[in-house]
Amino acid sequence: MAEAYIIDAVRTPRGTGKVGKGALAHMHPQHLAATVLKAIAERNNLNTADVDDVIWSTSTQKGKQGGDMGRMAALDAGYDQRVSGTTLDRFCGGGISSVSFAAGQIMSGLEDLVIAGGTEMMSLTATIAQEEMAAGLKPLGMGSGNARLQEAYPQSHQGVCGDAIASMEGISREALDALGLESQRRAAVAVAEGRFDKSLVPVTDESGVVVLEKDEFPRPQTTAEGLAALKPSFEAIGSMPLDEKGTTFNSLINKKYPDVKITHSHHAGNSSGVVDGAAAILLSSKEYADAHGLKPRARILAAVNIGDDPTLMLNAPVPAAKKALARAGLTVDDIDLWEINEAFAVVAEKFIRDLKLDRDKVNVNGGAIALGHPIGATGAILIGTLLDELERRDLKRGLVTMCAAGGMAPAIIIERV
Repeated sequence: MAEAYIIDAVRTPRGTGKVGKGALAHMHPQHLAATVLKAIAERNNLNTADVDDVIWSTSTQKGKQGGDMGRMAALDAGYDQRVSGTTLDRFCGGGISSVSFAAGQIMSGLEDLVIAGGTEMMSLTATIAQEEMAAGLKPLGMGSGNARLQEAYPQSHQGVCGDAIASMEGISREALDALGLESQRRAAVAVAEGRFDKSLVPVTDESGVVVLEKDEFPRPQTTAEGLAALKPSFEAIGSMPLDEKGTTFNSLINKKYPDVKITHSHHAGNSSGVVDGAAAILLSSKEYADAHGLKPRARILAAVNIGDDPTLMLNAPVPAAKKALARAGLTVDDIDLWEINEAFAVVAEKFIRDLKLDRDKVNVNGGAIALGHPIGATGAILIGTLLDELERRDLKRGLVTMCAAGGMAPAIIIERV
């Protein structure tokens, strides 16, 4: 089987995902995607007519994020009209899946040059969700699909799931806050030392004026005392009646796990930040890279997907990582750096504990708690962040994984060339 090489990785800064507060919130999501597509073409002097496909990830494909952003953003970026594009949705995991699909096309020999990535404007998706609730549409798992499926696999709110998992695992609020505080500390060091600069490309408006050039969300002033003072975010949501029967998000979990007493422990300081952003990864075959003078930075060693309990929703990263390691013929000790998306602190904390990882090798530049989680783009962002850090430290291999709605997780292992 042919090898799939990563040639380059770029991303926008992550802007606060709130209308009127975030620097990117007034932008069109297609513009963010076009920004990274244009940058990766210019940085690598690409003849865009050679790009076989643009495989993009966007989770909420509605409104301005609807349609095929992969194709439309490529046109917006000035790519040759022969460049095709497609857009996928694996909820939070789509950014990894776009890269995995691109690598699969190259490794199979079907294509030679593919760009993968993703975009998510949380400022937009929050507005869409509010509009849908105002229109009377029900949350996921509550009358919005097949009743038999919902009966067999009740799906709760992700934040409530995080609280339930922490309760089941005996992971304290103090441990979750400590992970959140460390995420902020590490991100502050990374920003101060310019560790993200290699991949960061500024976002400009239509007139060329820079709108955002550094991540907007981190809060380096965060303290342990400040985190301890925050009220749990999902306590009221967990007990909110969802139907005429009095069903709640808590009861959806207790229906399957009746002995669990849910203690609500996640809040804004130990959960992922709501942000806007985009990222792109350029992949090629060895033959194309050699023929066109592209210098490979890494190869894809394994790319897997797995499902887990959809009721708890967030527990698939550990089995995904184990599956990826087995597929690559590696052990935990063979991985130099790990990126596990900090959707909620319990996801990363459980991942570290279950795999018995050295904390100094996990999310070394902070994670989504400090930097934010633009759903469809995050996986591609993490792959680029991991690659930059492997190079900076002169290390060899890294693994990226993340939980996704529906109880899923993709995982990918990369190795420097």
